[in-house]
Amino acid sequence: MSTPTATPTVAPTVRPLTTPEADALIESAARAAQSLGVRGSVTVLDAGGQLLGFRRDDTAVLISGETSTRKAYTALQLDAPTADLVDLVRPDGLFHTLPTALDRPLLFLAGGVPLHRDGRLIGALGFGGGAPEQDHRIVTAAIAEADLA
Repeated sequence: MSTPTATPTVAPTVRPLTTPEADALIESAARAAQSLGVRGSVTVLDAGGQLLGFRRDDTAVLISGETSTRKAYTALQLDAPTADLVDLVRPDGLFHTLPTALDRPLLFLAGGVPLHRDGRLIGALGFGGGAPEQDHRIVTAAIAEADLA
């Protein structure tokens, strides 16, 4: 008597984040930053954490490039907006040792947001250069304007 074999479940394929979508996110973030009077940098990472797009405003402080990239990387690795993670790394927070325990470029400041399509993680967007609350407003406005469906 033969045993029936189960058909393997295959996860649905989700279209990866594209360069034109990254460009559109960067343009949207630049407009949102300009509307707030913020000079900074914006980074788009793909689902593997590789750089898909980047722009630094000519007059932005140089470190904004690093902070935008680290915020995007943190949002991608933890699949959560960095604004939601800030309290978790305070001395009494659940992840208080995480920033120093890993040899990774994590940054727990608002301004990084994961990107999803059909419920699947496809990348992340980060902005650095303004106050953390401004950076978060910029990335959320850019995502709201983008059509990632």
